[in-house]
Amino acid sequence: MHNKSLKLFCYIDKFDNILINNLPKKTHVIYRNYKETPNLEKILKIKKACNNKGLKFFLSNNIKLAMRLKLDGAYIPSFNKELNFNSYNLNKKFKLLGSAHNLKEIRIKEMQKIEYIFLSPLFPSIKNKNYLGIYKFFNLMKKTKKKVVCLGGITKSNIKTLKNLNLYGMASISYFKVN
Repeated sequence: MHNKSLKLFCYIDKFDNILINNLPKKTHVIYRNYKETPNLEKILKIKKACNNKGLKFFLSNNIKLAMRLKLDGAYIPSFNKELNFNSYNLNKKFKLLGSAHNLKEIRIKEMQKIEYIFLSPLFPSIKNKNYLGIYKFFNLMKKTKKKVVCLGGITKSNIKTLKNLNLYGMASISYFKVN
């Protein structure tokens, strides 16, 4: 059974101290920037800001670096289909998160031993007009025993809908942006 209150996950693609400081308590931060190679200085600044605020911090698509920097975990995107993550000696506090868009990708994430599946996109957004919608999302969600986090097109106006889906959490980029 999933928690009644949604866990919050915020994606960032750069160091933004104002955004991090304005995040709700217990929000998990995922640094995801596929346009740049990982910048150690930037990642360490984000880690420090998250630690100062008491937030969990995850690095996208680089388990070795996340482990070396003693982050809270790593996020494995849907396009990463590698199955050799089981060979890493992960400590118990280190979490693997992963995204999926369909049943095949859900099964891959399960084989990768991720803890939370970020199923997306739930709603339409500026970036993505093709979305799952509530019924398809819910049917996919029922096909896994992993904790499900919704992603995609989440706004202040549709967030009430999420409470009825028995989700573990919600993730967003724009929902948390400071105006």
